[in-house]
Parts: sequence; C-alpha cells; structure tokens
Amino acid sequence: MKSSIINSIKSLPPLPKTVIDMQRVCNNPDSSIQDLVKTVEHDPMIVANLLKAANSPLYSFKREILNVSQAVSLFGMSMTRSIGLGNSVRKLLNVDMEPYGISSDRFAEISSMQAALMHAWYSKIDRSKADKLFLASFLQETGKIIIASDVIQEELATNFKADIDSAIDIASVERSYIHETTAAVTAAIFTHWNFDKEFVDMIQFSDTPDLAPEEVKEFATALHIIKTIVPINNPFGEHGISFGLKKAEEAGYDVSKLQGAIDSILEKINAL
Repeated sequence: MKSSIINSIKSLPPLPKTVIDMQRVCNNPDSSIQDLVKTVEHDPMIVANLLKAANSPLYSFKREILNVSQAVSLFGMSMTRSIGLGNSVRKLLNVDMEPYGISSDRFAEISSMQAALMHAWYSKIDRSKADKLFLASFLQETGKIIIASDVIQEELATNFKADIDSAIDIASVERSYIHETTAAVTAAIFTHWNFDKEFVDMIQFSDTPDLAPEEVKEFATALHIIKTIVPINNPFGEHGISFGLKKAEEAGYDVSKLQGAIDSILEKINAL
C-alpha cells in the first residue's frame, strides 16, 4: 500500500465518543433499545441523520418519524448503529469526492442505496446475516474518501475522474492510480479503528470473494454483488444490474430474491 495512504490512515482521529458508546451498547447482549436511544440522543448530528434516514422512501416506514425513540425502534439496534457510524465516519474524514465525479451528499446517498438493497435482499435469506451485511455495505466504500484525497494531492484528479466516469471495473482504475482498491483501503481504515476481524475480512475480500477465507466468503460475495449493482459511477445501471444478477446466479443464490429487492429499491428511488 502507498506510504501516503498508510500515513493518511495512521493519522486518522479516533471515532467520536458517541459512536464508541453505540458500539458498546450494541455489543452488550443485556442492552435495550432505550439504552441505545439514550446514547444517540447525546449527538445532534447522529440524531439528524437518523431521522433523515427514517423518513427516506428507501425504508418505507408508513408514518413520519419525529423522534429518536421511534427511529431506533423501527430500525432496530444494528441498523441504527450502522447509520450512525456511517454518517459519523464520513463527517470525520472530511469528504471530498470530486475525483469520483460526485458530491459528498451523493456519496452518502449511494452508500445508503447499497445498504438498503443489501437489507432488502438478505432479509429474505438470513436476518442475522442481513444485520452484519447492512453495516458492511453501508461502510464498504469508505476507503474512497482516502483514495480521493490522495488523488487530489497527487494532482491526478482530472485524469482519475475521466477514467472513473467510463469505468466498468472501478477497482481496476483505483489499482492503476494507487496500486490498491477501495476494499483494501477500507479494511485498513477499520483495522486502524479496531473493528473485529470478521467485519474487516468481509470487506477486504469484497473485490476477490473467491480468495476469501471460508468463514467470510458468503459475506464478501454478497458485498461484491451489491457494489456491482450499485457502483458509485452508475448506481442501478442496466449493465450493473445484469452483471450483478449473473454473479449472484454463479454464486448459487436464488436470483428472484435479488431481483425482487432491486425492483423494490428502484421503486422507492423513483418515488424520491
């Protein structure tokens, strides 16, 4: 990995206290929804982002969500943690996604689309796995923030953006500029922040799921399929959907469940 990327990761500030507290509450089997509500209420930014997500058509709650307690109850502890953590990480890393041809707000939207599609799909397969994959899919593109910063510092943003705009394989473009992919950089970021090995490994191998250790192969494969369907340069494009469905079929999934999830999310996006 480039020394500049390594140095950027080593210099990252620690996660905000509220995020650490959310992690602690969610990892404690004796914690309740109300414990998480009390934790979240201390951070106005997380509250704002949680309510924004709860009122997004992506999640199709049938009434307006007006307070943290309602949002946490509807999302559940795992999804609440994922949304709070994802938005806090993006704020912490001072996002400038110009090299990828999108704004920071659009980057957040695409991360939310990936997570929502994963949840809609994997909830039909295994709910406990869906919770793990929701967090990973929400955060799996985090490394792009560090990559974008490095590309800007190297004064390569214009060429990088042109290559990304037309890329079918974004990872190959990243390799050609920084010799790594988002998956590797994201894994390094969350290793730096002491996330558990399973979480790090499923992201680390999301570009190469065939090489993943057996215990995370399914997770890495699912993440790979999701970012194939919802790439940052053309989310839910015709080619991406077709290619993603093909990869799902090759991996042994019931493709009808994934197609149903895609149709559901697209219907919600079109309602925005």
